[in-house]
Amino acid sequence: MTTKQRYESAKEIYNNIGIDTDEVLNRLKNISISMHCWQGDDVAGFEGDGQLSGGIQATGNYPGKARNPEELMADIDKALSLIPGTHRINLHANYAIFAPGEEVDRDKLEPKHFAKWVEFAKARGLGLDFNPTYFSHPKADGLTLSSEDESIREFWINHGKACLRISEYFAKELNKPCLMNIWIPDGFKDIPADRMSPRARLKDSLDQILSVDYDRKLVNVAVESKVFGIGLEACTVGSHEFYMNYAAKNNILCLLDNGHYHPTEVVSDKIPSMLLFSDKLALHVTRPIRWDSDHVVLFDDELKEIAKEIVRCNALDRVLIGLDYFDASINRVAAWVVGMRNMQKALLYAMLSPSKKLAEIQNQRNYTELMMFQEELKFYPFGDVWNYFCELNNVPEKEDWFKAIKEYEMEVLIKRG
Repeated sequence: MTTKQRYESAKEIYNNIGIDTDEVLNRLKNISISMHCWQGDDVAGFEGDGQLSGGIQATGNYPGKARNPEELMADIDKALSLIPGTHRINLHANYAIFAPGEEVDRDKLEPKHFAKWVEFAKARGLGLDFNPTYFSHPKADGLTLSSEDESIREFWINHGKACLRISEYFAKELNKPCLMNIWIPDGFKDIPADRMSPRARLKDSLDQILSVDYDRKLVNVAVESKVFGIGLEACTVGSHEFYMNYAAKNNILCLLDNGHYHPTEVVSDKIPSMLLFSDKLALHVTRPIRWDSDHVVLFDDELKEIAKEIVRCNALDRVLIGLDYFDASINRVAAWVVGMRNMQKALLYAMLSPSKKLAEIQNQRNYTELMMFQEELKFYPFGDVWNYFCELNNVPEKEDWFKAIKEYEMEVLIKRG
């Protein structure tokens, strides 16, 4: 049977439970996921020696790491050619592209230092998201926006303000809203004597950054928590409770990274609660193994539950989905493709579920029937619908995309060493 024939068979099966697969594929085609640039070069950026600090760690030395903007952009192009749909690129501030002799420190960054990224995105119809970079810098010595050293704190406040202006530039140039996400590694290795003062300083720093006059329709500012960092195990200043309250009070977004919580916490369960009180929510989707280890996103249970909650809450236009992982032990371009396609597969899997029917069964307290139905759905021909979606979008289906990766590795990546 051809891919189309298998799809037509699957279409009939799903139609029997009230799912219009044609409509689902049209919706999926328009869902934009933010692909993180830092998978391509192990979070090194273009500033200097690429040494990581501040709770960031990429492990492995697989050949072919991008060494400059041209190589990184080429790798992004290759990945996007194997991923259905049109998406966004998520940049960090340490990916500024300077003309010779025009290098500046992070507190002096300007839109012109990202003009080549705008040119890249505009030519491909992509959006751009942005992140101030509060790590891997001499002035990121454990505390940044919460530092007791006012000169250090002022430097990082000015960095945040500069990034807001750059984010607005992205949005205006590309005519697409930009998500600017703030994450800081600030914290303490051992039990602190004072937790409130650092958090009060962080609150004041964020207030100063947000005092910049920016268009809230163009720029969605988000804050991202973390439960602990490497060398900062006892206390993280930017905790979930701090940011959840700060975001609510200041009408900005809370960003949930599913690697940034205790191992028994799941972001999927947080999504519906957050959406009851927030117009929008942002996600960094990753795969933690025992801690925030940033493994490539797989089509696993929690990813499917995250997607289900987004779809069940009718929040595809309210949840801004981005990926965040960096694995240097495998082909970096393949890592992008696996993660992006898996996020799309999870959304498709969720949209192929008769959510309203299942909710009715739950409301009737027919829990046995609910369990039965949820289990049987796992064996519906979801894969045939996915393969047809790939065919419609002119990208390889099944594992066929990996042939292009191997060719690119032999022709391009291996030569980089």
